[in-house]
Amino acid sequence: MSACVPTRAPDPTRTKRMHQPPHSPPQPPTPPRRFRVAGADVSASIAVFLIALPLSLGIALATGAPLQAGLVAAAVGGLVAGRLGGSPLQVSGPAAGLTVVTAELIQRYGWRTTCAITVLAGFAQLGLGCLRVARTALAVSPAVVHGMLAGIGVTIAVAQLHIVLGGTPTSSVLDNIRALPAQLVGLRPAAVSMSLLTLALLLAWPRIPGRAGSVLRKVPAALVAVSGATLTAALAGLSLPKVDLPSWRSHALAGLPEGPVLGVAAAVLTVTLVCSVQSLLGAVAVDKLVASRPELLASGRSGSSARIGRSDLNRELLGQGAANVVSGVLGGLPVAGVAVRSSANVQAGAVSRNSTMLHGVFVVVAALLMVPILELIPLASLAALVMAVGIQMVSLHHIRTVTRHREVLVYAVTTVGVVVFGVLEGVILGVAVAVAVALNRLARTRITYEQRAEERGGVHYVHVRGQLTFLAVPRLSRTLHLVPHGADAVVELDGSFMDHAAYESLQHWQSTHTAQGGTVEVTGRAGTRIAEPADDSGCRCRPWTPWRNHQCEGPESGQGPGEMGMGFGGASGFSGATESAGSAGSVGAVEPSGHQLARGISAFQRNTAPLVRGELARLAREGQQPSQLFLTCADSRLVTSMITSSGPGDLFVVRNVGNLVPLPGGESGDDSVSAAIEYAVDVLKVRSITVCGHSGCGAMQALLTMEPDGTRTPLRRWLRHGLPSLERMAATDQPWTRLAGRTPADAVEQLCLTNVVQQLEHLRAQESVARAMREGALELHGMYFHVGEAQAYLLTGEADEDKVFDHVRAGGLSA
Repeated sequence: MSACVPTRAPDPTRTKRMHQPPHSPPQPPTPPRRFRVAGADVSASIAVFLIALPLSLGIALATGAPLQAGLVAAAVGGLVAGRLGGSPLQVSGPAAGLTVVTAELIQRYGWRTTCAITVLAGFAQLGLGCLRVARTALAVSPAVVHGMLAGIGVTIAVAQLHIVLGGTPTSSVLDNIRALPAQLVGLRPAAVSMSLLTLALLLAWPRIPGRAGSVLRKVPAALVAVSGATLTAALAGLSLPKVDLPSWRSHALAGLPEGPVLGVAAAVLTVTLVCSVQSLLGAVAVDKLVASRPELLASGRSGSSARIGRSDLNRELLGQGAANVVSGVLGGLPVAGVAVRSSANVQAGAVSRNSTMLHGVFVVVAALLMVPILELIPLASLAALVMAVGIQMVSLHHIRTVTRHREVLVYAVTTVGVVVFGVLEGVILGVAVAVAVALNRLARTRITYEQRAEERGGVHYVHVRGQLTFLAVPRLSRTLHLVPHGADAVVELDGSFMDHAAYESLQHWQSTHTAQGGTVEVTGRAGTRIAEPADDSGCRCRPWTPWRNHQCEGPESGQGPGEMGMGFGGASGFSGATESAGSAGSVGAVEPSGHQLARGISAFQRNTAPLVRGELARLAREGQQPSQLFLTCADSRLVTSMITSSGPGDLFVVRNVGNLVPLPGGESGDDSVSAAIEYAVDVLKVRSITVCGHSGCGAMQALLTMEPDGTRTPLRRWLRHGLPSLERMAATDQPWTRLAGRTPADAVEQLCLTNVVQQLEHLRAQESVARAMREGALELHGMYFHVGEAQAYLLTGEADEDKVFDHVRAGGLSA
């Protein structure tokens, strides 16, 4: 075995101070590190910029705002939100989710007032960020959020369809739908052809097959689609409306808000809500994308200066608020986190927030130096691009998700509400329906009663399906009183919530029924026992009581780890069986051990056997094929299945007093242990053997205090196999065993650790073990379990070094 002792990483400053001579002159300060940008961030920022440029112009076109406003919002989102936000890899800018809101504000209040509303919404976001309520926004039902985005997507797609056909949309979705027949009659072939070309390139580019396709797909499809349509229109000499970027000198900035106070306040609330929820949900989505790239989770990888942790949502809200303030002041569109650009940023290999900021710099450069090129883009091409984005916002994946969670009504109402009435009104309708659905689920409880005569004397079952609240108490009371006095009753609660009124009603009936000579068992899902009647001492057993030795009246009252000595059959157990069997003694009364055993077996047959029957049937057909021989003490506190996270068939377990392995041969041999070892190695072909000792071992305590001339009882004759461990601990030429780098707490702990090392040497003396180790087919491991700390340790160290038991930080030895 190789030594593997945990060491603390040295502190370089402390090391430097230790080696610095006393009274030496102070060292010169370390020069500040130069700002560096990783190559991965540069390439990712270019990819994001190429996506953001056409989308920003298209969204500005869809809102009816000056086209420069989209570029301003993209630049501010990259520079301000990218620098101050709490999600380093999220890219912010003009979002398609705000298109409908902004278009309505521009038509109602004008562009300068819309910019002022954006500024006020930014200040509102700053206030919310200071109040640290970002997590509260995630409490909005996902069905409402997805429905809102779907409604916005439908609105965008219908409006941009008019531009695709060569016309002009109106502000109302219903009016746009009514005008479509007339628009189809008077469509313009040139605009339609460029739109179709844009859509074709947008759909076909990501699907180019082969090695050439893998190279070409690195260029964003949006850029290819708009560039292809622009180049075609220029070569064909088509006369089409194109991008018109006025001089920056005439760019309109924010003005004082004009309009009714309540209307402006509602507009600020709407922009704040949509921007905040979209940005926070986007930050959470970026966290999931980052989690799929392990290299970003370790410090110093991929050229990053620090690892990318989870997003700070309150800081993200502050960053978005600052970006909206700056964008509104400079005459830009509202800013929010954008899913398309953020996912592209992560997938392109970005490792820090520098990529987001660089993309903002590139947008500024393009807005100042690329105006002649941008003015060649046909508006129909941008409209087709934005229409495709709107269609994608109606996600089939989201529809399947809300259907699976039975929230399709919330989704549909929100979507229709946004399309017909507006974003804020649709969200309010969706939230109201979501609350109504939740209350309906909370109040809708099915309570049934049946008698199963085939069981002993007839057992009466009361089945409660759903949440048990005060609204269901009258029905529950009526059903419970159908159970005859003195009968055996089982109450099955198939729900996850019970309020105080329902609990009191159930407990009162349970106490009354028990006093009249009946029995009551309350179970949860799958028959798991969750409560027992109170006894005279007032002890009420909790759901985990069967697993915990809670000592209601004495050691007999609970049957968890520490009660069944050698364990059932000495083989690895199943955690469900351990818990269910323990419920036999959890009623808090002293029972005869035979009665405890019978009740435990009955609980196993009723609760656990259905869960493990399939697995045990497979093992019965295929035979046991354990991977390990686990040799440990018979101490009742060692539950091998628990500390090794194993199940039936995983471990071949040998338990004896003191986890001893007698040396083979002669009078000192022990055929039972040797036979088990030989069977495990030669027949079962186990790949490893583990000797596991534990703290507070009674056998080691007896070995320390055993008198040499005492009576030769069976226990003393067995403990003689531990004398080599005692001699090893007393020898001066043998290194002492340590526990996680520290010396043992006392002599008993030292002997427990030394005994594991000694028994491993006894194992090597077994002929079957020695042969398998020579063939490289077997490994030996030493293990120590500290009962009081619930901590497992594995043995490390070479023969000529100190033996060290090191922490198993993964939570136990896996089988």
